[in-house]
Amino acid sequence: MSVVELNGAEIAYEVRGSGPALTLIHEGIADRRMWRETLPVLEPDFTVVTYDQRGFGDSSLPSGPATYIDDLRALLDHLGLERTTLVGASLGGRVALEFALLRPERVDRLALVAAGLADWDWADDVKRFGEEEEEAYESGDLDRAVELNLKLWVDGPRRGPDAVDPAMRAFVGEMQRRAFEIPLPDPQPTSAPPLDPPARERLADIAIPTLVVVGDEDVEDMKQIADVLAEGIPGARKVTLPDTAHMIPLERPQEFNRILQDFLQTSSR
Repeated sequence: MSVVELNGAEIAYEVRGSGPALTLIHEGIADRRMWRETLPVLEPDFTVVTYDQRGFGDSSLPSGPATYIDDLRALLDHLGLERTTLVGASLGGRVALEFALLRPERVDRLALVAAGLADWDWADDVKRFGEEEEEAYESGDLDRAVELNLKLWVDGPRRGPDAVDPAMRAFVGEMQRRAFEIPLPDPQPTSAPPLDPPARERLADIAIPTLVVVGDEDVEDMKQIADVLAEGIPGARKVTLPDTAHMIPLERPQEFNRILQDFLQTSSR
C-alpha cells in the first residue's frame, strides 16, 4: 500500500499487475479490499489500480467538498496514467460514470456494478434506512448502523442473513465499521456541487463500451437505475445476476469475474 496527499486528503492506493490501466472504485459500504476476489484474475493482463476513496479504509476525511471525481483524476495524474478502464460499484459506479462524462478522453471502457445515480429519487424504504442509519451513527450505536447496512445491502430487502456467506457478511461489516470509525473533521465535509446537467440527462454522451451489472436481490432502486443506464448509454450491455444482492463482486465472485473478463476481452477487439 502507498499513500499520497491529493486535494487535501491522504489517499491510500495499490497498483498491481502489468498491461493497460484498469481502475477499480469501491462501494460506499466497503473499501478497496472489496476487490480481493477480482484482483487475481485481472493482474495478469492489466495494471490494476485500487484505492480507498476519502473517508474509507486507509484514506483520510478532511474538511471541504467530497471531491471524489477530483481525487480520481489526481490519482491517475500521480500515477502517470493518461487513460484507464473504470470499474465502479455503487458509489464507485456513480464516480466512474461522472468521471467518464467529465473526462471522456481518459476512459477506455466503463463497467457499472450496482451503480448509483446522484440525482436519483430513492424509494421510501431506502430513505427510511438512511434515516435509521444516521440516527444510529449520531447516537454512537455503530453496531446497529453496521447491521442496518448489512441487512439492506448484503442480505438484500427480501432475504435474511442466512442467505449469504457469514464470512463475507462479516468482512463487509468490518469495512463498513472502519468507515464509521474515521473521525469527522471540524468543520465537517460538504457535498461537491452536482453535475449540471445531471448524469442521467447525459447518458447518450457515453461513447465507449459499457457494461451494466446488477443483482436481482438488490433493492428495487438499484435495478431501476441499471435499466436507466442500460437504456440510456448507447450500446450498453446489461447483465442481471440471479440470487444476488448489492455486493456482487464478493457474493458472486466467479460469475462476476467471468462477466467482467468477457466484457474486457470482447470490447478490446
